[in-house]
Amino acid sequence: MFAVIRTGGKQYKVAKDELLEVERVEANAGDKIDLPVLMIGGEGSATKIGAPLVEGASVKAEVVEMTRGPKLTVFKKRRRQNYRRKNGHRQDLMLVKIVEIAG
Repeated sequence: MFAVIRTGGKQYKVAKDELLEVERVEANAGDKIDLPVLMIGGEGSATKIGAPLVEGASVKAEVVEMTRGPKLTVFKKRRRQNYRRKNGHRQDLMLVKIVEIAG
């Protein structure tokens, strides 16, 4: 069975016992969180598509650890204007394990 979930402005196709790196939400390591389900389907069952969410479906995930993404360099330049800006960014992420898909 699989589900399509939405978190952090992105959509992910997930299955049970899968590890997934998503943008950080208000939770701590070891917490269980519920994720909104956009679509659910699987082998031998009919696919349900939500509008926008599937009624009665839920995906439960466990937060494994808090991590951070790679360091990115943001460089802006306008030629011939003596305009240069250098900035860095590192996204806060968390590693979650999909525990249960119910629908």
